[in-house]
Amino acid sequence: MDAGMSSSREDGGGSGSAVVRRSEAREGVAQREEEQEEDGDEDLRDGGVPFFVNRGGLPIDVATWERMWKHVAKIHPDGEKVALKIRGVNDLPKIPIPSVPTLQPSTVIPERLEAIQRYIRELQYNHTGTQFFEIKKSRPLTGLMDLAKEMTKEALPIKCLEAVILGIYLTNNMSTLERFPISFKTYFSGNYFRHIVLGVNFGGRYGALGISRREDLMYKTPTFRTLSDLIFDYEVAYRRCWHTLKKVKLGQYVSHDPHSVEQIEWKHSILDLEKLGRDDFRKELERHSRDMRLKITKGTGPPSPTKDRKKDVSSPQRSQSSPHRRNSRIERRPSGEKKTTEPKPMPDLNGYQIRV
Repeated sequence: MDAGMSSSREDGGGSGSAVVRRSEAREGVAQREEEQEEDGDEDLRDGGVPFFVNRGGLPIDVATWERMWKHVAKIHPDGEKVALKIRGVNDLPKIPIPSVPTLQPSTVIPERLEAIQRYIRELQYNHTGTQFFEIKKSRPLTGLMDLAKEMTKEALPIKCLEAVILGIYLTNNMSTLERFPISFKTYFSGNYFRHIVLGVNFGGRYGALGISRREDLMYKTPTFRTLSDLIFDYEVAYRRCWHTLKKVKLGQYVSHDPHSVEQIEWKHSILDLEKLGRDDFRKELERHSRDMRLKITKGTGPPSPTKDRKKDVSSPQRSQSSPHRRNSRIERRPSGEKKTTEPKPMPDLNGYQIRV
């Protein structure tokens, strides 16, 4: 087969060459999409609609600012009118700045989570098509916590990935609460959509923090008996807006140490619902929850803010060849595949697509 493919390339034209080029093009697209996900840019196309990331920091530079308003004019139903209505007014009403919740040690965890979710909601969902904070998933936890602190200072609208980072930051001092990322990939009206929330486990019960355009696709109280109960609740919510759940990616528990140079493990388990079938999908979800419990039981889970810190990882900087970085990628598993032990349809309404 390789020889035939080689000769077809040498011949220049012909159907064989065209097939090879199409195959290579598809592989190239898949590779670029995977690279985007590794860098934390997995939402650069939201259901086929592109959106931008402010990579220049704050204050926003002129080029990014103008690009944002051009994009708003394209994606908003009122087009350029909405931009002119806002930009042409000098006395816009002042928007109240949400205050970071002050959580007393005596406040029970469920009430603290509700207060944090209210704060995330008050920041509001970012509908501009430009993400204000650049989040690279490969950054060490300490760098992401610095970014979360900046989010609380600027109090700008956020998207789902920013809400996850903010949720980790605001729950770091809750040592009895475990946190882990949950990513969803869904399909609707010819396009794929991605979403992420921060899963939580308190007292053996599961819940989540996050933000979404849809009320039932973000916060979940920590009342779900199993991880599969939580995930299937999200699936039901997706069905209500005519989305089909395709994949779920589950990370490991995140360290409570805000100075940790470990990376967040975003994709410890990658579960394909279609390939697995419903029963095996449920089994894999429960296996993942057991894996997380075992890591805590064996003392290999996320370190506490005070004990388990090592002098040789006190610096927030670490080279790209860090063993932690390598291990987190090696340990990822495709759907239903057991991890090997390593050493250390709603109709399309006039073209409008429901984005979640």
